[in-house]
Amino acid sequence: MRVLPLALFISMAAFQASAADVTAPVREVMDITKTNWGTVDADWKYIFDPAPLSKLFSKRFQAAYKEAAKHPAYDTENNEPGDPFGYDVVTNSQDGCPFENLEIAAGPVKDGQTDVKASFKMWTCIDEAEIKNSVSEVHFDVIIEDGTPVIDDIHRAADGERDSVLAEMQSLAKGQGQ
Repeated sequence: MRVLPLALFISMAAFQASAADVTAPVREVMDITKTNWGTVDADWKYIFDPAPLSKLFSKRFQAAYKEAAKHPAYDTENNEPGDPFGYDVVTNSQDGCPFENLEIAAGPVKDGQTDVKASFKMWTCIDEAEIKNSVSEVHFDVIIEDGTPVIDDIHRAADGERDSVLAEMQSLAKGQGQ
């Protein structure tokens, strides 16, 4: 009789792990990014501040960021590790406009990783129609780590190519600038 409750508990735990919302960390990153670009009056929230970094990103990503931060893109006031990027890694830009038409969708799981795609219009304040209507695309590799979905890499997609923020951080950690 004890076997049945134990088996039920194990199957429920397995179901809950498989039902984890793999889009959740991406939604949180995109919400922060959308808010950042939404108004000039907003306090910029950095997705790599300690709290979101430890909550939303994999241990491997966190370790790569920590090493890359030893080579900041600009001098810090306190000589502490700083931002290794001189731009917003999600939009791949230093400039932008309020986002429109943000869509987030999870692809199939492959080798324990889910490709979560975020697409959005980020040049909505530009007068030129072709630029204004262009759609930006970012892909997030999401894995389950300690039972929680976390981002393991970020890829900006353009012209049929995809880059890797993780690879960029590994290069920066070796002192090989952007």
